[in-house]
Amino acid sequence: MPRVVHFEIAVDNPQRAVDFYTKVFGWKVEKWPGPVDYWLVTTGQDPEPGIDGALLPRDACPEPTVNTISVPSVDEYAARIQAASGQIVQPKMAIPGVGYHAVCKDSEGNTFGIMESDPKAK
Repeated sequence: MPRVVHFEIAVDNPQRAVDFYTKVFGWKVEKWPGPVDYWLVTTGQDPEPGIDGALLPRDACPEPTVNTISVPSVDEYAARIQAASGQIVQPKMAIPGVGYHAVCKDSEGNTFGIMESDPKAK
């Protein structure tokens, strides 16, 4: 069953946000070496329950917070979403070395992501 596996928090000032979340919650935040401004957030240790996420510039994120759901196929689930009165806001895109991602809206207008893991994605 697909589960929420990642969150994103939109920020105005990345360093200020990094300072806030590390000071308040003790989260570990590291700049992603990829092609966009993105800071990976580790919220705890395994086997503690929970998920990790990221901080990104507000202008790159459609909502203040976006949850991403792991799916076996972005194409299949995009079709399911549309068939159930949802929308594809940002079509499938490759994240090199990670997989494929799309941004969607549910039937109530809430934004969420879907992610297909594929280390061979280019």
